[in-house]
Amino acid sequence: MSKGEKRGRAEAALLLRDWHIILRDQLRLSAHTVAAYHRDVSGFLAFLEDHLGHPPYGQDLANLHMRDVRAFMAARRQAGVSARSLNRALSALRGFAEYLRQQGLDISDAFHAIDAPKALTALPRAIAAPDVFTLIRHALDSPKEKWLGLRNSALLTLLYGTGLRISEALSVTRHDIENAHDMLRVTGKGSKQRDVPLLPLVGQALDDYLAAQPFGLRREDKIFRGQRGGVMTPRQAQALLSRLRCAIGLDDSVTPHALRHSFASHLLAGGGDLRTIQELLGHASLSSTQIYTKVDETALLAVYDRAHKRR
Repeated sequence: MSKGEKRGRAEAALLLRDWHIILRDQLRLSAHTVAAYHRDVSGFLAFLEDHLGHPPYGQDLANLHMRDVRAFMAARRQAGVSARSLNRALSALRGFAEYLRQQGLDISDAFHAIDAPKALTALPRAIAAPDVFTLIRHALDSPKEKWLGLRNSALLTLLYGTGLRISEALSVTRHDIENAHDMLRVTGKGSKQRDVPLLPLVGQALDDYLAAQPFGLRREDKIFRGQRGGVMTPRQAQALLSRLRCAIGLDDSVTPHALRHSFASHLLAGGGDLRTIQELLGHASLSSTQIYTKVDETALLAVYDRAHKRR
């Protein structure tokens, strides 16, 4: 190996090490996520060295083509890697590429141009709690306008803290908040109403946003607004979360519905009663909650047995 190749490998290792530190100490992603992302990028760099015949230099990353990324994904798939893990690897590579751009390096757009593999399951995955908190912190701090940061963090806090559907959260009015106290009444599917606990942290996030929003909302107005004052739509909320998760390197599975799923999964994992979770989610049947939470079968059966004790 030439001196230039050794230098290229050392520089890549150094950049990867520094990115790892940022994920762990600044963005505060979960240890599991950081380790997985590090493995994914290390694996790609090792693949690229074999693929190119030499350790990748900066110019190699600038000239990277979609076919190179596809070759890596194909090799991983042949090794038995699932579509979900391939999606995570692509998210890791996109995050690493963004970090390299911030360091002033010229990086190809191939990572963003390629489509993510379709996962076989339609159910979202629970987001690790530390990653949820990192997402909310970034939502608060990233916009230039303070009220937008407060809006973003209030919406994500509401979704994770109550398990509401995105349509339910975006339908909340000022009247609903002012009348909530410790319980928030929401209207779900089939116009059915239910009450969900409003934790002090969630209530404070909503109050801070309402105090800062510039539109002078009336009591009957929906509180979540776009930058120009129009009612925020589910599509806008999904786009917002897409930008946030990309900025901090989270998986493509991080969606508004995944926050609802995380609320239920974390509550159930903490010993929550299945019947209570069913009511909080607004599910018509217990079977919907069983499928939706998708937790360990043993734990699920234990909770189910407690909910259906024979008299």
